[in-house]
Amino acid sequence: MPRAILFDVNETLLDMAALDPLFEGLFGDRSARAQWFDRMLQSALVSTVTARYSEFGVTGLAALEMLATQRGVELSDGHRSELRETMRHLPPHPEVRTSLERLRDAGLRLATLTNSTPEVAEAQLINSGLRDLFEASLSAHGVRRLKPAPEPYRMAADALGIRVDEARLVAAHSWDIAGALNAGLEAAFVARPGKVLDPLVDAPGIVGADLDDVATKIMEAEL
Repeated sequence: MPRAILFDVNETLLDMAALDPLFEGLFGDRSARAQWFDRMLQSALVSTVTARYSEFGVTGLAALEMLATQRGVELSDGHRSELRETMRHLPPHPEVRTSLERLRDAGLRLATLTNSTPEVAEAQLINSGLRDLFEASLSAHGVRRLKPAPEPYRMAADALGIRVDEARLVAAHSWDIAGALNAGLEAAFVARPGKVLDPLVDAPGIVGADLDDVATKIMEAEL
């Protein structure tokens, strides 16, 4: 039986470059967006390791505060609101919808698994026009443990009524791939520009340059 395919959302499906104008306006530097997201992920990993759960959005705002302090910039409530709202309205990468349609039309079960809260996750999928392609929108918030801890991946399998080895995670982050493999899932890596696999972690079974490439390889492997 083909595996259910779980998709990470931010960067894997949705293009976070939509945040660049905010960071250019704040810091005069579009590249600050990548620094912010890396800091956000670092804080999320710390919260996971230390078992001190914080919602992913709260972590994002804290990372923005840290970056602003480091760069000597004062944040306003407007900046915080703009970050929250833009995160809810990220566009999909150009090839995402057609790639997902190919997988769905081939009979594969599709769901998302994100560290964002259920409310944010639903808003992102609806606003990006992708919600109709997924049977479920799943959030690590349900187990109060962020990926790459094993609990979110196991929760996702339980929610879909399958074993963990009957699921495959698709992600553009090496840490997410590592978490999925550690939890017993198969995995597929979307090697978007600037994204590379960690050489200290087992490689996933599928690697592709974008979601179209990954979708083709998933269908070859699963069908």
